[in-house]
Amino acid sequence: MFANRTLTAIFFVIGAILVFIMMALMGTREEEGAANDGVIVSDALSAQEDTSQYARVFEPRAFSFPQDHGPHPDFKNEWWYYTGNLETPESRHFGYELTIFRVAMAPDQVERASGWATRQLYMAHFALTDVEQERFYSFERFNRGAMGLAGAVAQPFKVWLEDWVVIGAEGENIFPLKIAVAQDGIALELELDAAKPLVLQGEDGLSQKSAEPGNASYYYSFTRLLSKGEVRVDGQSFPVSGTSWMDREWSTSALGEDQEGWDWFALQLSNNTELMFYHMRKKDGTADAFSGGTFVSATGETRKLSLSQVEVEVTDRWQSPHSGIRYPSGWRLAVPELQLSLVITPFQQDQELNLAVRYWEGAVQCTGTYGEANITGVGYVELAGYGNGRDEPMPK
Repeated sequence: MFANRTLTAIFFVIGAILVFIMMALMGTREEEGAANDGVIVSDALSAQEDTSQYARVFEPRAFSFPQDHGPHPDFKNEWWYYTGNLETPESRHFGYELTIFRVAMAPDQVERASGWATRQLYMAHFALTDVEQERFYSFERFNRGAMGLAGAVAQPFKVWLEDWVVIGAEGENIFPLKIAVAQDGIALELELDAAKPLVLQGEDGLSQKSAEPGNASYYYSFTRLLSKGEVRVDGQSFPVSGTSWMDREWSTSALGEDQEGWDWFALQLSNNTELMFYHMRKKDGTADAFSGGTFVSATGETRKLSLSQVEVEVTDRWQSPHSGIRYPSGWRLAVPELQLSLVITPFQQDQELNLAVRYWEGAVQCTGTYGEANITGVGYVELAGYGNGRDEPMPK
């Protein structure tokens, strides 16, 4: 999720590749409430794989739009990541996540006569948090990038897996975007429009994840998307509006040998500013020096943040009744140089996606101060790489 997703969010999809292949071929799906032995990020990434023939992220590049909204098949993996907080006119609150992943299974396309032949596989996650009913729904799908079953195109922008789809406007500007996704009585239809310019994360869009050369991604975000549409839950339809966040990343990288996962925050504050920050966690529980983030001002200017500039303290923990994993579940976050101080709490604790890759990603709310002014906010937090048998402390 640096993406998420995500963070955001960032390399857990690589860890699902073997599971991904098996389930793509069988056409199976995981549904809400289904117990499974999902892959833990650090365990999945312990397998070594030769990625030398794929493109890698070694230096900054010039981005080109709308082309870069589309796929980058020379890289091992990429994702299109959307999260948001929505409310009805009566203030019923919903959170949502939709992430579509592309994974290359071979560096070169092999010419074959079959229309089913492809080296690209797609995986998608859809989750909805219904705060009033204290319900969390999560689903996943897998399919191959052939025969129109799944894919991505730059212009006009479209990324889809079967009937889960994100479609952009024609021309250079992809907005407004339209999201449509539905499964088992849970559905979301939204229109998203950008209220802020595109943000290049890291160094001009190059986000370095560890010390190893090439362990990086190309990463950009739209940090405030005005959102309106409809949520459907068990036969009931609710008009909703709110804000969403879009993350885009592509890479061939994996976690470094001493890294285990990450804690990723994407927050939209009531003073029209946004904050993205992620801790890359080492296996000893400390924060990696390549942790970082970005603060976006009310007028769209960005400020890069390093590990030393952001203070994060865990205030609560929650143990999943589904997996038994114990996750952080409340935080104090401060950026002293900005005079920003926040208390962050989940809208509900149970927002674990117990799918082929198991992680916690959920809607959060925050209160605090910015300078001398009181502020509130909403956002999403992703917690990946937990479940290794230790009670991992959140690095400070």
